[in-house]
Amino acid sequence: MAIIKSISGLRFTLDELKHNPTIIKQYATAFHLYLPSGKIIIGRDGRPSGVNITEELIKELTKLGRELILIDIVPTPTVQLFVETHKAAGGICNTASHNPADWNGLKFINSDGTFLDIEQNKILWSYLDKKVDLNCDNFNCVDFSPKGYSTNDTAISEHIDKILSLQFINDNIDAIKQHLKKNNIKFVIDAVNTSGSFAVPMLLDRFDANYEKLYCDGSGVFPHNPEPLPQHLSVLSDFIKKRNSVGEHYIGIAVDPDADRLVLVAEDGSCVSEEKTICIAIDSFYSLNPNTKSIAVVNQSTTMLVDLISNKHNVSVERSAVGEINVVKLMKECNAKIGGEGSGGVILSDCHYGRDSLVGITLMLCLLSTKSVSLTDLISSYPQYLMVKKKYNFYGDKDILYKKIEEANKEHIISKIDGVKIYYENGWGHIRTSNTEPIVRIIAEAKNITELEQIIKKVECLL
Repeated sequence: MAIIKSISGLRFTLDELKHNPTIIKQYATAFHLYLPSGKIIIGRDGRPSGVNITEELIKELTKLGRELILIDIVPTPTVQLFVETHKAAGGICNTASHNPADWNGLKFINSDGTFLDIEQNKILWSYLDKKVDLNCDNFNCVDFSPKGYSTNDTAISEHIDKILSLQFINDNIDAIKQHLKKNNIKFVIDAVNTSGSFAVPMLLDRFDANYEKLYCDGSGVFPHNPEPLPQHLSVLSDFIKKRNSVGEHYIGIAVDPDADRLVLVAEDGSCVSEEKTICIAIDSFYSLNPNTKSIAVVNQSTTMLVDLISNKHNVSVERSAVGEINVVKLMKECNAKIGGEGSGGVILSDCHYGRDSLVGITLMLCLLSTKSVSLTDLISSYPQYLMVKKKYNFYGDKDILYKKIEEANKEHIISKIDGVKIYYENGWGHIRTSNTEPIVRIIAEAKNITELEQIIKKVECLL
């Protein structure tokens, strides 16, 4: 499948774009028709293919009478926040997130800085399925006369200002600086040469932190698979092991191309599971806000360590379907302050409703300074659960698949919020089709390897 449209936006291979060059024009027009009148913010993750795609977006949207503000190579959360704070009609981030270099895509953003939900996407897609006549009377557009665009190079600075202006974070900035200096803590950054190349160093500068850039040249050329998983971060891990073996104190920071996901590498060179990112953020938030009773919200596939940490702070956890907008919608319904996904995504509603690696880094620094511990010691203090994530190519009918799984597990508690999640005695297994790839994912978690293997075997046999 060379084109994927979902609640995570549009993704396509560059080969498909070459054979179907009208994709960008079609989606630009559809998004224009979907939005109310007003300006549109456009950013990109830095992939070389994004230059021509952005030019095509500019060409089509200005022709349709839209005023555009280009903020160039920035994280997706920066686009989201900029749309909200600058009162734009919407935004587009040209990114394929963690997909490989031969992919690109578009993420569509509402005026409140959130992604389109499933019903809003259906409206957007409906314009793609029709031959629309661009007529102001038909679509209530204010003006179809060509306008133009302006540029803005302060978007990342504004993003960081917003994070650090939050009172409970601002109160801890000096403590973070002192902790980093006292313990001679340094950082090394792997931003796969994309948007985090600029944003992460700018954030660390605000804490007077010392850091080295591993893959931060901003070229958009990936030095390795861009998804920040342990198997792709071996160079970062080896870098830290080597430096720390001679008495240094480095921590690794890895982000995906559009910098909405964060993965950390501890001082001992071990890659901290992406599931731990949201755990650290939740622990930090409630440690800094001990009197809040606001619940935490995560998705169905996120580690049960979240529940243990939240319970320690006397707050509960609610779970949504997988997908940022699904977490966001449940956060709004529950008035939750903190939430996210086990893929390394942290959402802090007081900043904005979007997964944000810069927020995740800041909350991590707050927690380390508050507890006065190393990242290695912090992770060691958490109970250890084992999780396996597998994926299989899948082009079948997901409803038939889910029904078979449900029928085979009648004796267990089952959640059908998203795919099928089966609760076993000491763990769980979750089977769902991906929003962004033609695959089915199996995620399972348990307290020990024997239990985990049993769960995986039970779930895999259903496929």
